[in-house]
Amino acid sequence: MPTSVRLDEQTENLVRRLAKRRGATKSEVIREALSGLAKEAKASTRPYDAIRHLIGCVDSGGMKLSERTGEKFRNLLAGKKTHGRRAG
Repeated sequence: MPTSVRLDEQTENLVRRLAKRRGATKSEVIREALSGLAKEAKASTRPYDAIRHLIGCVDSGGMKLSERTGEKFRNLLAGKKTHGRRAG
């Protein structure tokens, strides 16, 4: 699909030199550069973005694991029994 891009003289010279050095067309050089930028952007995503599709996909089977977690953690730090187990 034809697309028109306006380049300043310095960038035009750079694209022309790269194309000549690689034995490619200017269009191929520009496509390769854009592809590289897209890969770079994809690689720099946040860890959350990489696993976003997994969040909320697990069922605890009714165990209600997220209830009273603050209290459970406080008891664990205090060395108190939690669910029949002793911390430490």
